[in-house]
Parts: sequence; structure tokens; C-alpha cells
Amino acid sequence: ECHAPAAPRVHQRIISDALAPLLMGLDARNVEALWDRMYSSERLRGYSTGPFTEAIAGIDLALWDLLGKFTGQPVYQLLGGKYRDSIPTYIGLGGATAEQLRANAAKALAAGFTTMKMGLSKGAGTRDTERAAIAAEAIRGKGQLLVDSLGGYKFHEAVAVGRELDRMKAIGWWEDALMPEETAAYPKLADVLDVAICVGETYSNRFQFRDLFAVRGAEIINPDICRAGGVTECRRIAVLADAHGVLWSPHVSTGTALYWSASAHMAVATSNCVIMEGGNLMAGAFGNALLKRPVAYTPGLAAPPEGPGFGIEFDEVALARVTLRG
Repeated sequence: ECHAPAAPRVHQRIISDALAPLLMGLDARNVEALWDRMYSSERLRGYSTGPFTEAIAGIDLALWDLLGKFTGQPVYQLLGGKYRDSIPTYIGLGGATAEQLRANAAKALAAGFTTMKMGLSKGAGTRDTERAAIAAEAIRGKGQLLVDSLGGYKFHEAVAVGRELDRMKAIGWWEDALMPEETAAYPKLADVLDVAICVGETYSNRFQFRDLFAVRGAEIINPDICRAGGVTECRRIAVLADAHGVLWSPHVSTGTALYWSASAHMAVATSNCVIMEGGNLMAGAFGNALLKRPVAYTPGLAAPPEGPGFGIEFDEVALARVTLRG
């Protein structure tokens, strides 16, 4: 599975024309060596992000699943075993009015979610820090609020907004306050604010994270397993983060049950993972609805499916209904 909601045919051609010829006839069990072979093939041409690493992620997930099925082991066991049986998950929080925000927060808490995330940027409907304050107050003492700005601020703006977030006390992290290229500004922001700075869903390889860690630009990172090269590269990123005292959380956006399952396997098999996105993905149209056997779904917690590989098997008939061919 590739993180390819916008242009999946691009990823399809990268796999069929560029990557598959590199792998044909090789031993599929050599997963990390094959990853390096794919990544290095276009390295000197500058293809180290975007659809290229997303396409690599799709192949990498297939290889880990295949290795698990060959050995009869779940992927988390192949990664060294579990640090925990499950990982907390969070859910999005919205509402046009204060009353709706409070009601939706109460509903999420009642369902089992103690962590929620909401948008805060200069865009219409998300610009008011008062909305974040209302949500934070609604869950204070019962959970925490994560705030995502999608790179919406310049540094001087982020300092002012961040100080307002600091006063709210119930903010777990502030995600993507600045544009991803603002590597020099992120450590300054992290230094002047109390709220934890989260960066990483837009990054695609360990070298980008290395540069972020070198300047201490974030306390938490959230790489996307289907964007940042799959299990192989995200594992390297998580280990590198741990060496720098940085926590991590899998970013889980538009994708299927495989996306969620692979993230859950990674989450329980790494020491510094604290929470996972995609809290309600398995209840949606791309979750259990596409599987032969549904995965146990607990609001607020994610446990990796047991069984060889990633522990899931698609229902080909159900999958065909959401598959675009040609």
C-alpha cells in the first residue's frame, strides 16, 4: 500500500517501470537489502521523497507481509517483539460552534478516546484559538488535545499562537506549526514554547529526520509508514529518534486496513512510540469492510492483528468494489 490518494497511477507506473525490474529474480526475504537497492537506484537523480518513496513503501509492506507468511510470524515479532500489547489511538475533533465542540468531545470521551486532534491555522473555520481553548477545557482532566496547523504559520506568528496554547495546559502537541522546510526555525520555536512540537508527516526518509534531530527541532515526530518508505525506513527513523530522545507516533491518513495494521505492528515493536493516528479507520469503508476476517476494533486502542505477516487478508470481492483499474 502506497500513500497515494491524489494520483495512484503515478505510483503504479513507478512500481511497474522503475522498481519491479530491480527486484525480479531476487530473494524476497532480504527485505532491507531490497529497500536499499530500490532507494539507491534513483538517489543521484534526487528522487528521495514524494511518489518515489511512497511507491517503495508499497513494495516494502508487501515484502514484510510475505516474510511473515513465509516464517509463520507476525511482523512485530520479526521486528524484535512487542514492547506493549496495544497502543493508544486518537480521533479527530470538530464542531462549528462551542456547543458542538463540547458535545463532540464528550461523545469521543464516552466512546473511549482520551486523545483528540483538531485543526488550527489561518484558514476559514480553524483560525480561532478560542476554539482550541474550548476543546481543551472540555477534556481537561480526562484527556488531552492535539493541535494540527498544516504548516499554517510563519515563525513570528507561531510564537504568538504557541504562547496561547501554552496557557491552555491540556495541549499534548502542536503539529506542523511551520512549513516542513523551516528546519532552521523549528528549534527556535521548540525552545521558546512549553507545548511539545510535532513534525514529520511530510518527511519521506531518515536523512530529513536526521537533520531535524541535529538541531533539536521537535520533541515528537509522526512519520507516515506509507509515505516514508514503509516499515524498513520508518523503523530506522524510530531508532534514530530514540537515540535523540524523541518520541514518535505513526501518522495514519487516507488508506486501508493494511495501512492501519502495518502502523500498529510498528507501534508496538518500537520503544519510543506513544500513540497512533487512525483511531476510527477500521470502522470505516476501507477498514474491516475490506477484510475476510475483521480485526478486533477498540475505540482508543490499537492492537496489531495476530497471525503471519500483518495478520490480515483482503476480501477480493470487497476490494474490487473500491479498486480503479486501467
